Amino acid sequence: MSAVMKKDAAISGKKPSAEVRHLVSDLFAEYAHRIDANELERWLELFTADADYRIVPRENVEQGMPGILIWCDSRNMLRDRIESYRHVNEYNLHWDRHVIGPARFVAHDADTWTVEASYVLAQTAQENGETRLFSVGLYRCEVRIEGDAALFSRVAVIADTGLVPTLLATPI
Repeated sequence: MSAVMKKDAAISGKKPSAEVRHLVSDLFAEYAHRIDANELERWLELFTADADYRIVPRENVEQGMPGILIWCDSRNMLRDRIESYRHVNEYNLHWDRHVIGPARFVAHDADTWTVEASYVLAQTAQENGETRLFSVGLYRCEVRIEGDAALFSRVAVIADTGLVPTLLATPI
């Protein structure tokens, strides 16, 4: 099991610099903005080519069970999912709104930081304007820092519940 999926990642002794904190903060801000603005093709730019993205219920993570709601093991797989969303799938038309808490740095290895941040995702139906809480949970991510850029190499969206009120069409 990768560090990004472990329930309790060990906190490393190394503290991130102000620059690293800033890069990671900006990365999370862009992550939320690009989903909320329906700029999913640009959202892909926030990931390494070999990125791993998965959405898992918290209960499964805590019990060490393998159940995963969505799993894409590369940026190309994420691209295919977005293409399907754009051109094949039928889903409820909605707007997303993310609120992401501050990043908590839990581990460091070479050029990669393991970070966690809480999230809240609300969706507003375009049909009737009704807003509902769609998902709440934790992002557990590996962020690769290269020069003055930060990219996600692993993202585990750990949803507090495995219940999805409608089709899970857009990323969380």
